[in-house]
Amino acid sequence: MSAAAKTLTVLLVDDDIHNQKIFETVLRHSGFAVRQAGNGEEALREARTHHPDLILMDLSIPVIDGWECTRQLKADETTRDIIILALTAHAMHGDEERALAAGCDGYLSKPISPRKLVEEVKTRLHVARA
Repeated sequence: MSAAAKTLTVLLVDDDIHNQKIFETVLRHSGFAVRQAGNGEEALREARTHHPDLILMDLSIPVIDGWECTRQLKADETTRDIIILALTAHAMHGDEERALAAGCDGYLSKPISPRKLVEEVKTRLHVARA
């Protein structure tokens, strides 16, 4: 398989079942492989085991929150190059700066339209828009 034909993988980290279903559906429909994690411990395991191309990280997740999970992934030599986008309802003043300081490569606030989410993922992964 050529590099251009490689299916890009997104790790969706969210503990809300509704968000998981919606975001997984639109990402798969847009040609991405999707892996999921419902808490920070699962996210760390998935990222280290499967090394996705991009992680959509909810910051308010159980076990290990998204802030700490991001810090650990960015501190780890094997996962620091993975693009991490905060995908969160944390939309208070300073939250975006805090997410970027934790190591997130970008910040998306919920609610977000499925179309906008896919556009942002494609932009970050340099995927041509169809």
